Amino acid sequence: MYIPKSNILTDKHEAIDFIKKFSFGAIITSKDNIPVATHLPFLVELRNDKIVLTSHFAKANEQWKDIEEKKVLIIFSEPHAYISPSNYEKELNVPTWNYISIHTYGNGKLITDSDKIIELLEKTINNYEEFYMKQWNSLPNDYKVNMSKGIVAFEIEVDDLQAKKKLSQNKTETEQRNIINTLSKSDNSNEKSIADYMKKEQK
Repeated sequence: MYIPKSNILTDKHEAIDFIKKFSFGAIITSKDNIPVATHLPFLVELRNDKIVLTSHFAKANEQWKDIEEKKVLIIFSEPHAYISPSNYEKELNVPTWNYISIHTYGNGKLITDSDKIIELLEKTINNYEEFYMKQWNSLPNDYKVNMSKGIVAFEIEVDDLQAKKKLSQNKTETEQRNIINTLSKSDNSNEKSIADYMKKEQK
């Protein structure tokens, strides 16, 4: 990913927090020199100072067969906003786009142990809807095991993290304030989120 120095995100913990918040990523592999992508929810953790991502495919999705063969790319990119030149102090300007995006590269490993697959499902439930765990615990164990046979769980140990925050860092303080004010008044949640991230950059 092209990242100018002013836009680079280097804080590993900040990247992890972003992935936790915007966890629906696109996993990209290559098959016969053709890119293949699937959109999946990911769990992220720091394990022995390494970022590890876990998720699962539907077994019918054959992309899982390729994740151990070559390096995998997973992209997390959510809040973004159009930036109008009306926010700038000089007329000689053009529109642009503010956004945050994280690209993670690593090698895949399939999780085949049935207990660990169930554990992954339970971690996913706790992450997205902890209240559902009570219902999950009441389900017959045979049902859980049979359901788990329809998925392929995996983990990716990240060995290259490329993170970009394009938040008008190259603009003047006045222009940044103008952009924050404009986006904060928007009804669009993406635009409000970008305004919040810009505010954090100014602290």
